Amino acid sequence: MRVLLYGKPGCCLCEVAESRLRAMAERRSFRIVKVDILSDPALEARFGLTIPAVEVDGAVVSEGRFAEVAVARAVGA
Repeated sequence: MRVLLYGKPGCCLCEVAESRLRAMAERRSFRIVKVDILSDPALEARFGLTIPAVEVDGAVVSEGRFAEVAVARAVGA
């Protein structure tokens, strides 16, 4: 399972999302890959106003405020 967390440095909502994802990862073993949207203009254009965004196996399941239920369902937690 591939879980990407799109965000940027200094984003407090991104930190909350990462913390909740780490808690889920303890129950359902998966690796979180953090993606800094500032490293790629296309990512910044796509996610600039909707971070944090969580993608599970190629599908974006949460944008903006962390949608815990949707993410948990997607990772099987």
